[in-house]
Amino acid sequence: MVEAKHRFTNSLISESSPYLLQHAHNPVNWLVWDEKAFVKAKTENKLILVSIGYSACHWCHVMEHESFEDEAIAKMMNDLFVCVKVDREERPDVDQVYMSAVQLMTGRGGWPLNCFILPDGRPLYGGTYFPKQQWTEVLTNLATLWKSDAEKCFQYANELTLGIKQEDKIIIDTTIADFTIETLDQSVEKWKLRFDNSEGGPNRAPKFPLPNNYQFLLRYSFFKNDAIILNHVLLTLDKMAYGGIYDQVGGGFARYSTDVLWKVPHFEKMLYDNSALISLYSEAFQLTKKQLYKDVVFESLGFIARELTAVNGAFYAALDADSEGVEGKYYVWTEEELKIILGEDFNWFADYYNVNSFGYWEESNFILLRRDDEKLVADRNSMSLEYLRERNLEVKTVLLAQREKRIRPGTDDKIITSWNAMMLKAYSDAYDVFGEKDFLLAALKNASFIRAVQLRSDGGLFHTWSARLSLDPSKGKSSINGFLDDYAFTIDALITLYQSTFDEEWLLLSKNLTEYVFKHFSDEHSPMFFYTSDDDPKLITRKIELSDNVIPASNAVMAKNLFYLGHLTGNSGWIEFSASMLRAMKKEILGYGAGYSNWMMLQLHFVFPFRELAIVGKSVDKTKGLLRKHYLPNQIFAGSFGVSDLPLLQHRYVEGLTLIYICENQSCQMPMENVADVIKQLK
Repeated sequence: MVEAKHRFTNSLISESSPYLLQHAHNPVNWLVWDEKAFVKAKTENKLILVSIGYSACHWCHVMEHESFEDEAIAKMMNDLFVCVKVDREERPDVDQVYMSAVQLMTGRGGWPLNCFILPDGRPLYGGTYFPKQQWTEVLTNLATLWKSDAEKCFQYANELTLGIKQEDKIIIDTTIADFTIETLDQSVEKWKLRFDNSEGGPNRAPKFPLPNNYQFLLRYSFFKNDAIILNHVLLTLDKMAYGGIYDQVGGGFARYSTDVLWKVPHFEKMLYDNSALISLYSEAFQLTKKQLYKDVVFESLGFIARELTAVNGAFYAALDADSEGVEGKYYVWTEEELKIILGEDFNWFADYYNVNSFGYWEESNFILLRRDDEKLVADRNSMSLEYLRERNLEVKTVLLAQREKRIRPGTDDKIITSWNAMMLKAYSDAYDVFGEKDFLLAALKNASFIRAVQLRSDGGLFHTWSARLSLDPSKGKSSINGFLDDYAFTIDALITLYQSTFDEEWLLLSKNLTEYVFKHFSDEHSPMFFYTSDDDPKLITRKIELSDNVIPASNAVMAKNLFYLGHLTGNSGWIEFSASMLRAMKKEILGYGAGYSNWMMLQLHFVFPFRELAIVGKSVDKTKGLLRKHYLPNQIFAGSFGVSDLPLLQHRYVEGLTLIYICENQSCQMPMENVADVIKQLK
């Protein structure tokens, strides 16, 4: 095969990021984010354009085609600025700083993120997607301002930088922890005003599936016995699973819905979305035993195994929204091709998946989505429920095979440690609920990859791995110092994996990583952790991540980790540190619960009795499996097949017996052998 010749090639050609490589043949002289770009800007006395995006970003592609591939515009950019391209998934620290700047300037953010900064890194002006004409005006005006009134630029950049730094000031609450349910009640009451109780989710569009929101609300409704909240959560989960945002043929969720109906997705598929949603649907099944939720978990993990898993057990970052330059082309169907493929199955299939006015999208294309329960569809089509499910599985297999003949969306084959840890946890969560051995094997394979490849000799973590940077593709190469979320999510996943396996190696590794976080990420002025390590090159500020988004805040996850590890290892100091972190978030929780739901989940642990369940003996796995059939959201598991030095398990082994201990703060009741007796006492 003859390699395509390109008129232009810039320095991005040496990078491993698919996003950066997408721009390697732009006429723009893109540089990577490093000291050379800043030296060049100072030497040439130019502003720096920092353009940030990611490979699956639709509007990033649009701006590239409109502006960055235009030779006249590229010449302006090259002549007037030092142009730097950043993959936000490789450098989330850079993205955080300049996203904060753009949000302060404009009141909103998103990608592509385009921020013009001074040669010393301070931000001056920015925005997200700029249409071609507006972009040329921005380039001209900023270059003119810098040349004519640099002092004004310095003054504004200084004020903006102070504003960014002010965002991360933590007010320390020195009062004794007094966590009450009333704080959560007040926050939820405000939150309920934004519920869409017709279609689920928030009462606006676009709609993002925010798994940590619904995980908190699920647990809150359970503890409060609140049917209204529970019904809203289950409505949301049903509607998302029925909607076009869910890939009805291949499993897995798109990033968000552009409308209130969950109908038309933004078709990119992200690893982090699917990992958190798999954990959420597993937990919802554990409470409800609803078949729909089990189907979502199994189909979504099927998608992950089929399309986002590398041979070494690591997980790729994302699938693009576009195929052949058209958003969603890979996923939609015309009525004519469905009739040809399905034959006599078409009529019931069209009823089931709304190949009608409701499912119509554009240009003769239909988005497959559901409106009704399977039983209703079966009755309407004079089919038994069992036969409908059987035929549906067979037809989806046929459609999936047909779809795979199309040109696939691009795969971002970057391996990101934090996102891999989220999927590792998802596999462990699914194994705990469903007992499927393949799920545990996938979790163990990924954990082994992280331990063998991403764990450095000094005890720290790398952020990314890629086969592109290695002469031996089977080995690949790790790069970029880990950020707080790499540690937080890996520790979280290892704590979960320990509870799935009772292999204390995973618990020990999570403990060691936690100690590393204290050493390299601590803030001496607050109980929070910085997003970047003290070994990282300094940016204009060191950010502290507090609020949850689609991905939970790294500090919230670390606070929960410290709480769990404190209970598993007997380290009460870590539990108190977790409480001090949570104490500092009371104002935020009261103001906007949807942005702090992981903190609120932690508060549930402090408000309601939290128990350690210790299982010791030869039938540990079987006993744990029986306990896992019940919804127990305020418990943590410890276990061993024999003698263990773990504080919760010391002196509890009795040969020939499998004993279950219910403990609170390391103080345990008399042991029991019958799972039913344990459940009765817990409830």
